Amino acid sequence: MKLRVLIAVVLCSFAIPAFAQRMLEPPLPATGNVTLSLDEYNRLLALANRPGKAAEAPPLPYVLNRADLKMRVTSDDVLGSIQIEGETLGANSTKVPLTTGMTILDARQGSRPLPLLLDNGTHVAVLPGASEFAVNLEAGLPLSIETGRASFALPVPSAGSVRLTLTVPGDRANVQLNHGIITHRASVNGNTEIEATLTPGQVANVWWATREVVAPVVPREVRFLSDVKTLVSVSETDLQVAALADLNVVQGDADQFAVVLPDGFEVTSVNGPTLESSEIQNGVLLLKIAGRGHSTHEFLISMERPLSDAKASAPILAFENAQRETGEVLVEGQGTIELTAQESGGLKRLDVKEINPYLRALSRYSLQAAFRYHRQPNESPKLGLEWTRFPDASVLSAVAERAEVTTLVTSEGRSLTEVKLTVKNQAQPFLKVDLPAGATILTADVAGEKVKPVQGADGSRVPLLRAGFRPAGAYTISFVFQHSGTPFAKKGDSDLALPKMDIPIGVLEWEVFLPDRYKVKEFGGDALSASLWPAERNAENGRLYGYSAGAGAGGGMTGGSVNMLSMNGRDYSNLMVIPSGVGLSYGQLAGVILDPTGAVISNAHVEVRNLATQATSSSSTDTEGRWLASGLSNGQYEITASSPGFQTMRSVISYDANNPASYQSMLRIGGAMQTVEVTASAPMLETESAEISTRKHKKDRNAPAPAPPPPASANVYNLQQRVAGVLPVPVTIPRDGTSYRFLRPLVIDEETRLSFAYKAK
Repeated sequence: MKLRVLIAVVLCSFAIPAFAQRMLEPPLPATGNVTLSLDEYNRLLALANRPGKAAEAPPLPYVLNRADLKMRVTSDDVLGSIQIEGETLGANSTKVPLTTGMTILDARQGSRPLPLLLDNGTHVAVLPGASEFAVNLEAGLPLSIETGRASFALPVPSAGSVRLTLTVPGDRANVQLNHGIITHRASVNGNTEIEATLTPGQVANVWWATREVVAPVVPREVRFLSDVKTLVSVSETDLQVAALADLNVVQGDADQFAVVLPDGFEVTSVNGPTLESSEIQNGVLLLKIAGRGHSTHEFLISMERPLSDAKASAPILAFENAQRETGEVLVEGQGTIELTAQESGGLKRLDVKEINPYLRALSRYSLQAAFRYHRQPNESPKLGLEWTRFPDASVLSAVAERAEVTTLVTSEGRSLTEVKLTVKNQAQPFLKVDLPAGATILTADVAGEKVKPVQGADGSRVPLLRAGFRPAGAYTISFVFQHSGTPFAKKGDSDLALPKMDIPIGVLEWEVFLPDRYKVKEFGGDALSASLWPAERNAENGRLYGYSAGAGAGGGMTGGSVNMLSMNGRDYSNLMVIPSGVGLSYGQLAGVILDPTGAVISNAHVEVRNLATQATSSSSTDTEGRWLASGLSNGQYEITASSPGFQTMRSVISYDANNPASYQSMLRIGGAMQTVEVTASAPMLETESAEISTRKHKKDRNAPAPAPPPPASANVYNLQQRVAGVLPVPVTIPRDGTSYRFLRPLVIDEETRLSFAYKAK
């Protein structure tokens, strides 16, 4: 009975947890169909058919993490083991290059043999993908033994880090290596052990001295030929020397070369393909050779020493015990320098174009002198240098060949000035203009198109270039500025000023128009009256001036002997020869056409006819009334000048082509009423009073005082009220009043000032 009760209790204990778990589980949904929309169904199908994400390929198929080399030197070989650890990154089997240039005795991966492939001299293992690996190699290398020296070349695996443990027979052997660093050195049981960190992927050369007794070999005497090409550079602070030495060994086997260093020079670098090392002992540079059997050697030796004055001796290097010494010397100088070279001891001067091209390729500055030598036993080449250094000048980016300036001054003191520059410009974008106080730029143009000046903190700037404009030669820029000035009194002094401009100006021509009611004299300032300049200069400037027997205070020309057109009722000549024909070439004929008031006539038709051959040449006058005919021969010519509203003028001249001349013609007003366009020209000189004026009025004491002349131009007096900022339209300078001409050569970043005294007439 007890047994039955016990069994019932046990069964209840197992049933109660199962029943409780069944009670905690949520009820299952009833079976049946689920209704979905077509869009949800299609989305479920798209999600079900979406391809899985492709696995990304690793950037490298394998990685070599580290390599440990344990090598020992035997009597004839170098043997040891190499352990390489790494990881393959790809999913498939991967070829992993292990080492090259070694003899592999055995290869294992763990405890299993590892087959290797030989691919172009490299031992390659095929390892499974995406796994770490550790490979053990047993390898050997040949040992090179020479007299007192043993060495071998160790190819270093291309791993992340490479450690070498090397055991060399002999206590305290001086083991050396390149492409690595020795971190530990010790003597153990009569052997020398070193530990080193090597450069991956390089070939480390290991060598040390040995005590092996080898049968002595009588060395042959070393004989070699030397050719040294020397570049001497004179800089501002140092004298630098670069020597390119070419040595040819004709007998023996050289292990080093010796070069005597000049006093005061410091060796900065020594290079060469066969150079193992270099050192300086007692003023001698020793060049030690790597290996044996080389018949040619090339070295590049660089030296320098500081300069304390403007002269020095250029060193010429010599190799000790050379059988023959030849060479070349090239001297260069930094900056603007005038160098004098004094050679002796077999140096022969030659043209710098004949110097060796390799030596010329080393040069960086301007070449000054070149020499060649063949050293003889009883002479030593020497080269003394002495120089004068000049400061470097800045390069001009823009220059104005000429400036034509026209200024109109009113009796209220206001002035309107146009500055026209003929510019050659390389890269300068703006012209800096330092205007006088109270002056304002009204308009500006570049090559005939309007531009807008810029106002900077240090002055105004007129553009020298504009968008899309690429000048190929000289072109014209101009700007007009207004200055308020000081009103004129009955008499007093006044002055005018042109602004400073930051480009050099070759010749400045300034024409000033002053009110007729004032008599002006005592001109002063920076510019000279055009009357003081020779006729040749004015012809070069492209202007034709008249000549008179005297000169006034302002413009005009002197030195002539013919009568001038005047404004006092004197007779006019229809044709007058301007005394100077300077500026004309062989077979050219030129002239200027004026009206009875002395103003030039533009667009007048001029015909030059040869009376013998009837050959005709036609021309028209420009805006200044000038005309030109070319290709004429000697003979009689008829010059016919005509213009609407004027009578036709005909004159016969005798022309000499070897002495070309310029003619001044005057056309009288015609009978028919026609509109005639004339522009003001240079004033004519009054030969009796030497006074410049465009019109001379006879004085009558009983006559009333003449009324003041009308205003020169309404836009001059009211310009400040009508103009705000830069005008988008051109401003024409009215040519009204008495004209005075001035010239000034070579204006460089400075003002041009003009002063004068005046008195009301």
